[in-house]
Amino acid sequence: QVQLVESGGGLVQAGGSLRLSCAASGRAFMTDTMGWFRQAPGKEREAVAGIKWNDYRTYYADSVKGRFTISGDNAKNTIHLQMNSLKPEDTAVYFCAATTIRRTIMTMAARNFGSWGQGTQVTVSS
Repeated sequence: QVQLVESGGGLVQAGGSLRLSCAASGRAFMTDTMGWFRQAPGKEREAVAGIKWNDYRTYYADSVKGRFTISGDNAKNTIHLQMNSLKPEDTAVYFCAATTIRRTIMTMAARNFGSWGQGTQVTVSS
């Protein structure tokens, strides 16, 4: 089992930036891919970004490409999400997630992720 703890959420004005962090513990060495999902009120959880450990391949949702950057340190079992040019539609609870299932980076299907953090609120005001 992998435990995930997020930090870095908050309130920011449109156009501003935030940086989220996620630290993994437990059996983190078994993780193939880690990533970020978000869920806004009344909407389904959606994948935002992911990073695959063996080659640092990344995934981005179309809605965040060019604005968000995922990075990570496999040795420290941590990932970060740098969010720039934030928009009100980015408002959501952001979850860190981890999976041991290979090739998940290609689709970032939520059902593949067995470990989840508690979530951190990101609110972007207009």
